[in-house]
Amino acid sequence: MKNRIYIFLLMIAIVSSCKKEIETIPNNTPPYYGEIPTVLIENYVNRIFIDLIGREPLDTEMEEEAKYLKDNDLKMEYRDSLITKLMTNTVLDTAIGDSTTIYKTAYYHRIYDMTKARMIEGASNEDLSFEINILEQAILSDSLMGGNQQGIDKRRFEVNKLKKIISSEVLYMNGVIEINEVYARMLYNAIYDLINMNTFNFVNASFDDLFFRFPTTDEFDNGFNMIEFNEARLLFNLPGQNKGDYIEILTNSREYYEGMINWVYLTMLSREPTTLEKAEIMETFFYDHDLQKVQKKILMTDEYAHFD
Repeated sequence: MKNRIYIFLLMIAIVSSCKKEIETIPNNTPPYYGEIPTVLIENYVNRIFIDLIGREPLDTEMEEEAKYLKDNDLKMEYRDSLITKLMTNTVLDTAIGDSTTIYKTAYYHRIYDMTKARMIEGASNEDLSFEINILEQAILSDSLMGGNQQGIDKRRFEVNKLKKIISSEVLYMNGVIEINEVYARMLYNAIYDLINMNTFNFVNASFDDLFFRFPTTDEFDNGFNMIEFNEARLLFNLPGQNKGDYIEILTNSREYYEGMINWVYLTMLSREPTTLEKAEIMETFFYDHDLQKVQKKILMTDEYAHFD
């Protein structure tokens, strides 16, 4: 009997020793937001409104959204909900204002304005329309005077490119074009050419504006000859033979999307992303081109909210 009890206890000891110990990760305590001051929450709401729709929240909006976040312990899903609302809500609240206060419209107008500021020195739609009007008057004059058809066609082409800039805001908002096409239109027009006169400056500026760097010697030579002489060249291992090809290659490249990540971090956090941060975002961004998801990833962080 004693032997049986001994054997039974021995088996329990062996089984117990085989159980995997529970590993604990030091310093991994979930953050506690219950002590975040109301003023920090309000600052966070204010900053989100400005960064996403270009204005501060009205008093009613501030009261509602700050309470919403505080009542829900600043949990990530509720931060996500607020950000999504500002990006996508199309309901007109007549208590707030007219149709210009629709969040989705304001959000995409903000993207459009920021993109113009980055690429064409913030030229307004009025500036673009003014240039269009000058070109159209010249077309009309040439047509009445029996002018050179080649010159008329060239001006019409320039008019079309300028009109494409203006239409890009609504087309992007409605999902007809993607963000890289918006940037392609910002590069391919008379305004950008005027700011960056001649092909030498154009190639350097397009790399700097999109990639935050200047081209290598080979990149510059291939891009320059592609644009200036319509030579068949390779850029990023892709063939091109004119300015349109050059712009298409740049705005569809992997480095274009890396540049977009840099731009979002710089505008929202005033710093460049780390190599790890950029790599994690590029896993999906290069394929889904979802700028809104990239912005959300940053806007939801404690670093952005100053909760850390």
